[in-house]
Amino acid sequence: MKDSRPLPATLRMVAWEVTRSCNLACAHCRASSVCGPYAGELDTAACLHLLDEIAAFSSPVIILTGGEPLLRPDIWEIAAYGDRKGLRMVMATNGTLVTEDIAKKILAAGIRRVSVSIDGPDAESHDRFRRVTGAFAGALAGIEAMQRAGMEFQINTTITRDNLDHIKEIHDLALKIGAAAHHIFLLVPTGRARELAEQEISAEQYERTLEWFYERSLACPIQLKATCAPHYYRIFHQRRGGLNREAAGKPPPHQITGKAMTAAVADDPLHAMTRGCLGGISFCFISHTGQVQPCGYLELDCGQIKKTGFQDIWNQSPIFQDLRNLSLYKGKCGECEFIRVCGGCRARAYEKTGDYLAEEPYCLYQPQRKPK
Repeated sequence: MKDSRPLPATLRMVAWEVTRSCNLACAHCRASSVCGPYAGELDTAACLHLLDEIAAFSSPVIILTGGEPLLRPDIWEIAAYGDRKGLRMVMATNGTLVTEDIAKKILAAGIRRVSVSIDGPDAESHDRFRRVTGAFAGALAGIEAMQRAGMEFQINTTITRDNLDHIKEIHDLALKIGAAAHHIFLLVPTGRARELAEQEISAEQYERTLEWFYERSLACPIQLKATCAPHYYRIFHQRRGGLNREAAGKPPPHQITGKAMTAAVADDPLHAMTRGCLGGISFCFISHTGQVQPCGYLELDCGQIKKTGFQDIWNQSPIFQDLRNLSLYKGKCGECEFIRVCGGCRARAYEKTGDYLAEEPYCLYQPQRKPK
């Protein structure tokens, strides 16, 4: 029997592509970013107005991303304005442009955390993935500059066949250099990453990796989180003793692990355990031109902020309404007892079938729910 209870639509996180321009040309880039410039990017006034619109009805984490957000000259004004509006501003960067002066500006602008992508344990592997010699050394230099400035940072890692056997080494590196968190991302073959379709790990490897990640979380002194890997939340509940009906209607609790996870940290939205696929449910993506999407990997036009108010898009987009209506989900996702905490990756479903409500193509689990 399908779950007919609608999901709540509380906006908790927005990834905002403030620019598509980038100084790298990463193999997995969903935006196929290059140096630019790109036509149609929002100007400063439009950016500040968007923050006004968001803050008028919600208080989500705002991820300033790109491209490379540090290539935008007014990034400090945008970040500081969002901070004054009470929004929690964070930034995703490749780290190569961060100097000590830039790190101080990041901190002064009210940015609470910076994520830096590390996709290999050494220069040879990371630079091959990033397609720029010196990217690894540049990222580590940027991290060192942030540490000297007192800026909190996390490490993001996209997992592919190429680096799957090195995930533990990358994780150990994150611990060694003092990251506050390590987030893993499972490759979604969109944008330039379509060229890496053969680099997608198998469903079996996917499952084993997430099982390892859960095991590691039990004794890890920093926060671990799986993104674009909705099965992790099914595994989380399975390993914690199953899923009762009350729990099925709510996101999982904070995953408090390790000595560093104090009560204060557990209340931090950056450390919260949520659910699997958040697109259109508690998260959305805004492109450099103002197109609102369920996520950066699911490039569906849910509304244009140059034409429609952001709150109206969030509340009324037919695509968002579909994603919140679990009774519309198809295949085994629609029948699965873990649908409320997992949901399957809607971007992978769309990429494989052209239907964003189709079943997740990289899931081994067979639903146990008995139809009426």
